[in-house]
Amino acid sequence: MRSAGILGTGHYVPERVFTNFDMEKLVDTNDEWIRTRTGIEERRFATDEMETSDMAYEAAVKALDKANLSGEDLDLILVATVTPDQPFPSVANHIQARLGAKNAASMDLAAACAGFMYGVITAKQFIETGAYENVLIIGAEKLSKITDWTDRNTCVLFGDGAGATVLGPVSEGKGILSFELGSDGTGAEHLYQSKEDAFIKMSGRDVFKFAVRQMPESSISVIEKAGLTKEDVDFLIPHQANIRIMEAARQRLEIPEDKMADSVRRYGNTSSASIPIALSENVENGKIKDNDLVVLVGFGGGLTWGAVALRYGI
Repeated sequence: MRSAGILGTGHYVPERVFTNFDMEKLVDTNDEWIRTRTGIEERRFATDEMETSDMAYEAAVKALDKANLSGEDLDLILVATVTPDQPFPSVANHIQARLGAKNAASMDLAAACAGFMYGVITAKQFIETGAYENVLIIGAEKLSKITDWTDRNTCVLFGDGAGATVLGPVSEGKGILSFELGSDGTGAEHLYQSKEDAFIKMSGRDVFKFAVRQMPESSISVIEKAGLTKEDVDFLIPHQANIRIMEAARQRLEIPEDKMADSVRRYGNTSSASIPIALSENVENGKIKDNDLVVLVGFGGGLTWGAVALRYGI
């Protein structure tokens, strides 16, 4: 089978910046408390008029441009989101229409913060078997619309944004080398959207305990599955949820701080969008280079998790 790898990346974040000092005016919290416990300094919020599909579209256009492809070149569009514009049609349907991707099938995936990883690994199967050539995967969230602004334990964490990646065939030795997917439905009560008020509910301590174990384990797992060692890792992109959780994975891999994506400070937790946003930014700034071994690892409500080890480049 042929290899599936990254052809292009793109991201979009709303213009509105909401700092920790702005948070202090909403709930009983302060900048120092938020920074020391989460690493977050600010986040972006979409306007009431901006939908998840609007942010997803902006990220998708950039990713297609980087891949030198048009909408008509796409065979499949996958959108990972827990905040769709509406139950149906899917965000992916909206993107398919706006891109003029008349040859593409489209659907949404719901795996919370691990959604983008589920999308990437799903796309990998279609490409490696030769069923499809080009697949667009987007992680996009408007978490501000399901955030309880009276709950100081959750409202300080989340932000809005979108990241996109185009996957396609790449040369031998490049692309996705290994992956891991998992879920544990018995932990659903720790992180979920309430049926009563539609807001995010979270047991922070339980999620933290799960994440600091699962993120490092999954990272090591995909490295070993690829027949490599942690010394081979050039860059780590963990889900941007909490700097302490991210640090647990980095320290387990024994890589320097400048080799780990850290966009949580500026954007907060953007759920399924966090990994593709961080990927796009670090490709743009040159921290991820051709032939680098990159580990992407995420976890989220469900509970769900996923990771890949990939050799960047085409």
